[in-house]
Amino acid sequence: MGKLAMGEQNPTSWKYTWKITNFSSLTQKKYYCEVFMIGGNAWRILIFPKGNEVECLSIYLDAPDSTRLPAGWSRSTRFRLILVDQDDYGCSKIKETEHNFSAGDSDWGFASFISLSEVYDGFRNGYLVNNTLTVVAEILAPQPPAENTRLAEPPANVPQATPTDTFDIYFTNLEKIINTAQSSPARGGSNAHDQKSALSTSEAPTLEEVEKAKQSLKECLSDIFKLNIKDRLAEAMSALSTAKSGLSLDQQKSVEAFWANFDEFTSDFLIFELDNAKFELEKFLKDQTLATMKKNHETHVSNKQLLGHLIQEQEELNKKLEDVKSRREKLMSDWEILMVESEEAKSGHKDLEKKVAEAEEKKRIAEERMSRSTTAWSNLKTQFC
Repeated sequence: MGKLAMGEQNPTSWKYTWKITNFSSLTQKKYYCEVFMIGGNAWRILIFPKGNEVECLSIYLDAPDSTRLPAGWSRSTRFRLILVDQDDYGCSKIKETEHNFSAGDSDWGFASFISLSEVYDGFRNGYLVNNTLTVVAEILAPQPPAENTRLAEPPANVPQATPTDTFDIYFTNLEKIINTAQSSPARGGSNAHDQKSALSTSEAPTLEEVEKAKQSLKECLSDIFKLNIKDRLAEAMSALSTAKSGLSLDQQKSVEAFWANFDEFTSDFLIFELDNAKFELEKFLKDQTLATMKKNHETHVSNKQLLGHLIQEQEELNKKLEDVKSRREKLMSDWEILMVESEEAKSGHKDLEKKVAEAEEKKRIAEERMSRSTTAWSNLKTQFC
């Protein structure tokens, strides 16, 4: 139905403008605008174009999310409803009220906002221009919603700014951690403690097994610790901790010190890996929000410049409109004078018609007499000349 315009916000109030096209053609009893959000609360404007049981335009503010809010919710709000005079905003119809919205009383406004005859009186106001009506809802000094008024789920058809890319990155990383943990044998059953317990019943490794364990340990130590090398490292450390030969004294001490606290050390590495991943994610989110703020600020500066141009253009149009109104008033005045002059001319014309008729009759009689006198004159002239 009607076309929706974007809301406008300032520090002390929040306005939402609804342009309703083809107003005179609306056939339903009532109409809602699309849902808009203010301070975490959802709202919409409700109108009855033919009136709500009265011969007036009825306008209300409605809380559309009432069925999704917790039991016992309430929302005290002061607001204005404005029917815009599109020819002169200063002549707009404004009504202000306050209401405690709740589940049982989710809309509030004015059944007799303005008479329908006044809405359609285009000669005296500019409420209905090109069959378009403009209604504004203004929430005064909106406050953040109380805890018991938060939505259980977002209301339908409300646009929400969601950083989906961030969510994708976060949950992709989380999925990798989960998949790695699920595929690790160490999580499923045996661990370093189990391997240590088994040492009491196992024989010392051969020299060949010691060399193989040393090589495996070198490969594990060639990079930073990762979850997927824990089992391989544990196997190498288990073999080297029971080796009777093939290791220097310092190597034996180093292996024994690390193996004695193997679970604690590897846990430290894993915690660091997780915390580091979280740090990188948080840093990415911070950089992303900063980039968004910078972009939004640039848009804000651009919008301010555009608004300046629009205000200047509006002032020029207002001047032209005043000039047009002045010329229109002069034209109407001249037109009235013309009508008065025409009425005087019409009245004079009727009087002159009578006088012309009388003069014409006198002329006819005079012509008859003149003809008789001319004949007598000619006879006399013939007898003596």
